[in-house]
Amino acid sequence: MNTAVPEQDRAFAVWITGLPASGKSTLAAALKEHLARRGVDVAVLESDGLRQIFRPESSYSEEDRDTFYAQLVAVGALLVAHGVPVIFDATANRRAYRDRARAEFRRFIEVYVDCPLETCVRRDPKGIYQRASRGEASNVPGVQAPYEPPRAPEVIVHGAREAPENAAQRVMEALVERGHLPTPMSGNDAADGSSAGHPASGERS
Repeated sequence: MNTAVPEQDRAFAVWITGLPASGKSTLAAALKEHLARRGVDVAVLESDGLRQIFRPESSYSEEDRDTFYAQLVAVGALLVAHGVPVIFDATANRRAYRDRARAEFRRFIEVYVDCPLETCVRRDPKGIYQRASRGEASNVPGVQAPYEPPRAPEVIVHGAREAPENAAQRVMEALVERGHLPTPMSGNDAADGSSAGHPASGERS
């Protein structure tokens, strides 16, 4: 009897959350690379890019965000249903947005990039905080809009001081521990030098 697990039943979802410029996109890219080394192709759903498609005239209001994150989860669910693992690279400032995803996916982990606001403001690669300070943006999470950190994330990453390669490796370990990935034969999926690197810079919000 064939006992292989169907591909669509092995797909998982990882939600990387944190303040704008905390290092989410840097971590998502590192995690995608780690998974590629294991032969796992993933889709990265980056909120800023998809918002331009789904909500090109976004007001970033509570109602607007609720609609957008419901759309984002729906896209992720469609991919996972077809056997494609997904990484959500999205602030999702309200817990309810991420909890909606947790309820949707059987194989799900939440990764919180914990980074001090002052570090995020100093980085500000997209000028989000500068626009907020000039009054040109009125709903920036952590400034005018609340950011609700996860209460019990599967992984906490220290965005100001942890190398993305190290953080991605810890996410990989969490996926293995929860049975979302098979145990690697070598005990480590990363190539030599996985401990090297610089703290995540957080290009995306």
